[in-house]
Amino acid sequence: MRRTSLLQRLFALAFFIWALDFLTKNWAVENLSAAPRKILGSFLQLTLLRNPGAAFSMATSFTIVFTTISIAVAIFIARYASRITSPGWAYVAGLVLGGVLGNLTDRIFREPGFLYGHVIDWIEVPHWPVFNVADSSISIAAGIAILLTIKNISPTATLDNKSGNQ
Repeated sequence: MRRTSLLQRLFALAFFIWALDFLTKNWAVENLSAAPRKILGSFLQLTLLRNPGAAFSMATSFTIVFTTISIAVAIFIARYASRITSPGWAYVAGLVLGGVLGNLTDRIFREPGFLYGHVIDWIEVPHWPVFNVADSSISIAAGIAILLTIKNISPTATLDNKSGNQ
């Protein structure tokens, strides 16, 4: 697959994830409350939560640190993206970029204020913290990255894998 095509797919996927996350969070803010709305009994519920911390609501007093890390990750992916030659790694980068931008949008534009905004979480399953589309996207990317690493697939072409081990 050509690099231009991979780059387009990476950024298209990132935009799709960001847009889906943005739209679903706005829907959640308008339509949900802290009281769970049961969809599939207790297996799937919709619950509005404003999260100032990281995953699993950890480190809630370090919002600015997570915002800074998110900005750094987004810049790194945007700068490194043109070097990716593996379709699998392009999808990983697109999923991560979309997820990071989704939660970063909350950090920038939501209350309590610029760079300190709380992330909107709204999907609840048993024995797991409430999450959102951006969180799901980043988690899926991590799973794919683990598989690609186990299969020894490099994100970029090297002398060893230019022959098609992409």
